[in-house]
Amino acid sequence: MGKNGNENATEFILLGLFTNEDVKATCTGIFSLCYLEILSGNLAILLTIRGSHLGEQPMYFFLSYLSFMNICFTSTVAPKLITDLLFQWNTISFSGCMCQMFHAHFFGATEIFILVAMAYDCYVAICRPLHYVVIMSRRACYILVMASVIGAFIHSLMHVLIIIQLPFCGPSQIDHYFCDVFPLLKLSCTDTRLLKIIIVTTTGVLSILTFVALVISYVIILSTLRTHSSEGCHKALSTCVLHITVVLMFFLPLIFTYVPMADFVSNDKVSALFYTMITTLFNPLIYTLRNADMKNDMRKEWGPQRLSEGN
Repeated sequence: MGKNGNENATEFILLGLFTNEDVKATCTGIFSLCYLEILSGNLAILLTIRGSHLGEQPMYFFLSYLSFMNICFTSTVAPKLITDLLFQWNTISFSGCMCQMFHAHFFGATEIFILVAMAYDCYVAICRPLHYVVIMSRRACYILVMASVIGAFIHSLMHVLIIIQLPFCGPSQIDHYFCDVFPLLKLSCTDTRLLKIIIVTTTGVLSILTFVALVISYVIILSTLRTHSSEGCHKALSTCVLHITVVLMFFLPLIFTYVPMADFVSNDKVSALFYTMITTLFNPLIYTLRNADMKNDMRKEWGPQRLSEGN
């Protein structure tokens, strides 16, 4: 046999979140409703921004891409999780496992980079308002999105290349509800300590550094707000609160999963559930309930009068 994992293991068994059948039945309904809410909420934000003047503003331009990534990220994990709970189809082929891992890391990493772009946009708007139009031009926004996609692609490809060359000649049971790096490393019948260090360095440390950079940027932004007028300060503060809330909800579970204690936290399925489903569930609520512009445009786009016009 060669070193390619596909020559050793043709499929894996996902052990999932729960073993109790009653809990599985209950969670199937809950996760299905959550997934529908994620799809409808993020799709409503995406279509509202693309169909209104809000898309001309960099903040909402990035938000539309964040909503799209939320849909893609959760769709990589949730349908498989729900069908496994509902029909007990908990097997996944080797190629399907690699595909799921690649897309989960790709869409997740793209979300991280877009959150960084949104923080940069907020910083320029508040700390360099006179240069905002020049710095945050539409061309610059597209460059930031493209850089996010390219960076995420490289990050995800690296993880797949690490896993795909490993031999899997032992147990094929993944103690998780989707294919992720650390649970797969545990199944390999070779020494993976060096690979764990590489992954912790590239994913865990990168997540921590990105989170710290975001926190520092928002501290600078909030300190700058003290010099603004009361009305402008209130609106900018509201925007920052939205971003900080999303950053905390996404990064804290992610860091808890990939901090440099991989053997302790790499199997924490509850943490993974937060950044794969819970955060993307609350993002639409966070960005609509506390955002007057978004609420007004959503009423115009999806209100009874607009719907009757469409008919």
